[in-house]
Amino acid sequence: MMGRARRLCAGLAASLLSALAAPAAAERITPLPYEELPPLAPELLTFERLPAKPYPGYVFDHGIAFAGGRIGERFAGQTLGEVTLDEGGPHDVLRGRPTAPLAVEPGAPGEGVSLSLHSAFRSMALYPLGPLGQPDPEARGEGAAAILFHEDACAFGLRVHTEYTDAFGANEGHLGEIDLTFYARDGAEIGRVTVLAPEHISGHGFLDTGGGIAGVTVENRDPGGISFDDVRFGCPNVTG
Repeated sequence: MMGRARRLCAGLAASLLSALAAPAAAERITPLPYEELPPLAPELLTFERLPAKPYPGYVFDHGIAFAGGRIGERFAGQTLGEVTLDEGGPHDVLRGRPTAPLAVEPGAPGEGVSLSLHSAFRSMALYPLGPLGQPDPEARGEGAAAILFHEDACAFGLRVHTEYTDAFGANEGHLGEIDLTFYARDGAEIGRVTVLAPEHISGHGFLDTGGGIAGVTVENRDPGGISFDDVRFGCPNVTG
């Protein structure tokens, strides 16, 4: 059944790629509009299971389990570093290849992931926590997150919020830099995409022509940090 889903995904990929700008031949992960994800990635993860709670919300030192996977800070085998930007607090940086089989590792207490009510999403959203740790406001959104799927996905996407206000109170033209790295079940990197997200909420989708996304890491260098919601993943439903 999974083989049929992957073949269907590859066929849909060919159709989509004919309508989009063609990537380099070696690229396996292809960006596509978030709005086109539902038939390719039918599973949708939101963070509404807990009662809505404003910042600092809920902190998860052992990660978050969801139907279809788990979220932590990094994958086993990776090391955690940090980088300090010109403005804002230090940000997490992930280094090294994950070990096989792919497995999620949590962050240090107060430095993993958190959920809180987000005024722009108007729902609960996930904040990866940075090196300063909760409840420091410069930790919120400045960490890394690793998302593990129990079954390989053909496509993945999420909605991201970025909004950084500089010392003059302006954010016009702001772009949030986000790195998404895609991994196979054995820890091999199958693609890496850097997204320059516009201010406020933007959706981003990605298609794997091999149908083998076992996990994704999310890192950012946005001075104000990021939050995300509405994570899509999976493979096309096969009928008949």
